Amino acid sequence: MPTTLDKRATFRKLHETGCFVIPNPFDIGSAKALEHLGFKALASTSAGFAWTIGKADNHITLEDALAHLTALCASIGLPVNADFEGGFAVEAANVGANVARAVKTGVAGLSIEDSTGDKTKPLYDRSLAIERIKAARAAIDADHSGVLLTGRCEAFLWGQTDLNLVIDRLKAYSDAGADCLYAPGIKTREDIADVVKAVHPKPVNLLIGASGLSLKEAEALGVRRISVGGSLARSAWAGFMKAAKEMAEKGTFSELAHGYPGGELNKMFG
Repeated sequence: MPTTLDKRATFRKLHETGCFVIPNPFDIGSAKALEHLGFKALASTSAGFAWTIGKADNHITLEDALAHLTALCASIGLPVNADFEGGFAVEAANVGANVARAVKTGVAGLSIEDSTGDKTKPLYDRSLAIERIKAARAAIDADHSGVLLTGRCEAFLWGQTDLNLVIDRLKAYSDAGADCLYAPGIKTREDIADVVKAVHPKPVNLLIGASGLSLKEAEALGVRRISVGGSLARSAWAGFMKAAKEMAEKGTFSELAHGYPGGELNKMFG
């Protein structure tokens, strides 16, 4: 098993050239399965994990997240990037304190969002959002951990599709110390290329579930990293709910025939 330092060094190296997929497991089993399939790094999904413990997205606690990240990092030999939501705090100092705790879980990277969760004012004020990234950067640097910091602008996910606003924020987060930039929800090739160009040479993470591009197409646009958010978790829930609803509503069991072979699962985890 590689050490935490090894994982962090590997993760940083992956961002230097080319484009790689960083899929999002939702528990230890799905993380081990993705490692088995040959992926080079993984990212947690706050939504996917929340659903495994019977909570809605954005309703897990800081302690929930830290325990999950600790277990995830210890279970596999791959670097893990943490979906650390908004740092589980509003004020910059508290974000920094929580990031300092997240670093101790063994993560190779983590992201901080600028969304408030309030539909009437979905993004933190620009100055506060920047201070939050600076605080996360300071916490990482104080630990000499080498954890890679991703700054996220959530504007598109909240219906604020002003690309100039997004680029302005991403550039500010880069200046504040973010190593990687991420604007989930951007979809068009033009928008993606503009974001990549604006923050160059910093790497850009792309949410493929929103854009629909292939790995090669994203790489051609200059994207360095691709994640899928809660998509794998939703796919797993789709199969579960389809089979469970058939049993509940019809009293039949035909959907169970489409399950992944138990023997193959035992081999993978054996």
